[in-house]
Amino acid sequence: MKVAFHTLGCKVNSYESQAMLNMFEEAGYEEVDFKEVADVYVVNTCTVTNTGDSKSRQMIRKAIRKNPQATVCVVGCYSQVAPQDIEAIEGVSIILGTQFRNEIVDLVEKYQQTHERIVKVSEVKQLRKFEDLNIDRFLHTRAYLKIQDGCNNFCTYCIIPYARGRVRSRNIESVLKEVHSLAEKGYKEVVLTGIHLSSYGVDFPEEKKETLLSLIRAVHEIEGIQRIRLGSLEPGIVTREFAEGIAALPKVCPHFHLSLQSGCDETLERMNRRYRSGEYRERCELLREVYGNPALTTDVIVGFPQESEEEFQKSYDFVDGIHFYETHIFKYSRRQGTKAAAMDGQLTEAEKARRSEKMIEMHHRHASDYEKSMIGKELEVLIEEEYTNDGRTWYLGHSREYIKTAVPKSENYGVNDIIRVKAERFLEEHIMTGEVVK
Repeated sequence: MKVAFHTLGCKVNSYESQAMLNMFEEAGYEEVDFKEVADVYVVNTCTVTNTGDSKSRQMIRKAIRKNPQATVCVVGCYSQVAPQDIEAIEGVSIILGTQFRNEIVDLVEKYQQTHERIVKVSEVKQLRKFEDLNIDRFLHTRAYLKIQDGCNNFCTYCIIPYARGRVRSRNIESVLKEVHSLAEKGYKEVVLTGIHLSSYGVDFPEEKKETLLSLIRAVHEIEGIQRIRLGSLEPGIVTREFAEGIAALPKVCPHFHLSLQSGCDETLERMNRRYRSGEYRERCELLREVYGNPALTTDVIVGFPQESEEEFQKSYDFVDGIHFYETHIFKYSRRQGTKAAAMDGQLTEAEKARRSEKMIEMHHRHASDYEKSMIGKELEVLIEEEYTNDGRTWYLGHSREYIKTAVPKSENYGVNDIIRVKAERFLEEHIMTGEVVK
């Protein structure tokens, strides 16, 4: 039996798809590319934007066309918030929301016996327990660990709390068991991820007192793991205790993604974000105080409802002043079911595009500035894959700061090795190269 996956959306979705794939493989299934004919197709959907919904429907129909006799499973955020949309598509066999993924193989076998459509979509508002989905193998050298699910913040532009429910944290013993397993299989870098990573532990009883910092410290103690990378953080978690705590752990990579969305306080208010620009700046300064020159990255939404030219300029000037390594720019996308979708003052697509282009130009300038600041310094690079440039084969990986770095292919090192490289020049835009330090 053959199974094919297509995953849309975030790193958490990627983690969950890998976990489900592991279950199928344990049951004897062979994975094939989604473009091939398979017995089972799994579409792990995204609903962050209306575009995510549309792409999800597109991939579902693609699977049905490829093999009308296949068992087609639709799971994830879109099927959670709009299962009726999925039910309207003829040919879908199984519909799961953001729970019951650990039952997917059994449900496929049940469907293949009865050929009766299965729909299991829970009421996520009532969920209080983290659904464990263990993984011991990834396609890449970097291993992702989902340690948290759900969000309590209800930003006005975001549908995710309705798709994922309230915050649910993974038991620390379960996390450490998975990290030990990954270390035994040779993984050297783990990335801690979640829907709202900074909320890890807030749902635990008072006597448990586990926090994201205490979890990071516990993972740091596991032999074999050499690098710990953190997923997206909220600025509020970056207290002095947290910043100094992680700075004292040499395995933690100096690469921090602090969610911003806007550098204008009036826009942040309409977004229902829990901080203001002054506080955000302080947290960036604190990370730079304890780390020196960490890679700071962020997300920014342009063209939010009622964003005036003056408000956009405030946001632009703020981002310019922080001087991030990378700024991921998103044009505001109206998502039905959110408060922002019903707001007056929706901007035109042309205006959102103009503002986006201006921000993107700044992003490229800042990225180049940060990468140039590394020339002459030693970078610790985890080799991840082979790479061809101008007919020559190189090894390509990321530094602790997440700078792409290439070195000539050699018998002295290979994929999954960690090497030190003295950065000297750019092989091409945003790819550093230099001499390997013996």
